Amino acid sequence: MTMLSRVADTLYWMSRNLERAEHTARLLDVQLHMMLEAPASAEKLWTRLLDSLYVDAPEAGRNDAYAITRLITFDTGNANSILSCIAAARENARHVREQISSEMWEQVNRLWLQVRSANLDHFWNEQPHEFFLAVKEGIHLFQGITDSTMNHGEGWQFIEVGRYLERTSAVARLLNCHFVAFSDTPIRATIAGDFLQWTSLLKSCTAFEAYCKVYTAELRPDRIIEFLLLNADFPHSIRFSVNCTHAALTAIEKLTESKRARYPNRLAGRLRAALDYAQVDEIVVGGLSNYLDGIQGECQHIHDSIYRAYMTYPIEELVS
Repeated sequence: MTMLSRVADTLYWMSRNLERAEHTARLLDVQLHMMLEAPASAEKLWTRLLDSLYVDAPEAGRNDAYAITRLITFDTGNANSILSCIAAARENARHVREQISSEMWEQVNRLWLQVRSANLDHFWNEQPHEFFLAVKEGIHLFQGITDSTMNHGEGWQFIEVGRYLERTSAVARLLNCHFVAFSDTPIRATIAGDFLQWTSLLKSCTAFEAYCKVYTAELRPDRIIEFLLLNADFPHSIRFSVNCTHAALTAIEKLTESKRARYPNRLAGRLRAALDYAQVDEIVVGGLSNYLDGIQGECQHIHDSIYRAYMTYPIEELVS
């Protein structure tokens, strides 16, 4: 039981760390493109990015693109930097090499070596996009290798839970930080003057093309909320991610046949049902920020319940 809990914990965090690194790389890539399109909004845009990633501004300030990029990408003193997350994921993978495929280990090790050997000075004035693209593609490749080479048993399901619970929380935080900036504007107001910022939000969730296929290229805040929050088919929407989290927890409960597993599964199922029947107009009237805060709170509750059910046990259960 102790070994099983250790492995579950390690696989779960390996997946969360990689998802966090991919999310951060995507946001930085979009942000640096935005700096070229809207340089006058630099400080406001960096503030939003830092807030969405729970990162304090460097001493250089909230308008120093180089210092912020270095902090979020390579600073090992920042536990949520891309390098720190990939290093942590590699360490997680090293501890459970017997549970993952050799191809998975080779890919995460290759990705870590690639990022560790990179230098911001080398690509800052040339092709920062190429670096962040390589990070994103490296993590996507790891996820594909995982799905193709690992048994889809209990360990794989914990990887799924880690990926999608992290994604749910990250997208909810990103949406909240973005819409707070427009809290004084009616949600249905025209957004022609902020077209680039709304485009960047969709691109930050890899959603611009998918959104346009559903709603056409007309950007409306209520439709953007509906798509990123309630769309059941788009992989980076909150509803899709919660559905995947619940599906994985349901599978784990069946595999473990544990009474303790019922609680995290019930929490995820409750959140899934709430999103299945939610209406964007009702969410907006009730307060979008509070709703998104509630989703983040539910993610934390699910995380805590997973730990109580699978990673930590009362002493009497360990010795029984």
